[in-house]
Amino acid sequence: MTLSKEQTIGEVVAQDFRTAPVFEKYGLDFCCGGNQSIESACDASGVDVESLLTALKQIERENKSNIDYNAWPIDLLADYIEKTHHRYVSQQIPLLKAYLEKISNVHGDRHPELLEIKELFDGCAEELTSHMQKEEKVLFPFVRKMVSAKQSAEAELAIPFGTVQNPISMMMHEHDAEGERFRKIAQLSNQYALPADGCSTYKVAMDALKAFENDLHIHIHLENNILFPKAIALEEDLV
Repeated sequence: MTLSKEQTIGEVVAQDFRTAPVFEKYGLDFCCGGNQSIESACDASGVDVESLLTALKQIERENKSNIDYNAWPIDLLADYIEKTHHRYVSQQIPLLKAYLEKISNVHGDRHPELLEIKELFDGCAEELTSHMQKEEKVLFPFVRKMVSAKQSAEAELAIPFGTVQNPISMMMHEHDAEGERFRKIAQLSNQYALPADGCSTYKVAMDALKAFENDLHIHIHLENNILFPKAIALEEDLV
């Protein structure tokens, strides 16, 4: 893995996903903020860039397995995102909504922030559901169609939305919105901490919210930093 402070965070995580927890530890966004260089992200967050680079190089030295998503064909990556991350979101939304409803009713008088967290998550659930449907019905099928056209040397590829960059721009804008929404949830919940008077359902809800955010970071990273750039490059190669 090549490594320099001029690289973007997204490029580094795309090369080796084991680096993602390092960026998270230093409070640096590798999904929605993945287009920032390491140096500029560190400057903006007050992080010592040399300390971060040392931690990243330590990951490189560790002999652990690493899934190289960047080497996958993009139709396979689209399938993986849909069957892994989309499915996870769909399964977790009703559970989390039920948990948040319960703890808001029980603890909302002492912890009014729960009402705002519930409202934010309800908005996230609605938007993500719509977002995933657009990917599954429009963007991902077109990605697969481009791969098929490339493999069969198809003479002409019909592009119903002008260019693949149009739906991709919309998806990235929506990623930014959900990333910001979860930053607010994390802040309101004190990074998903359990208060002294929190019950077991409260703990389960906070743990589930944190896991949901972690999965969302991976989900957005795979699209913003790997799938989308490759889809744009493939379209340029075909037209």
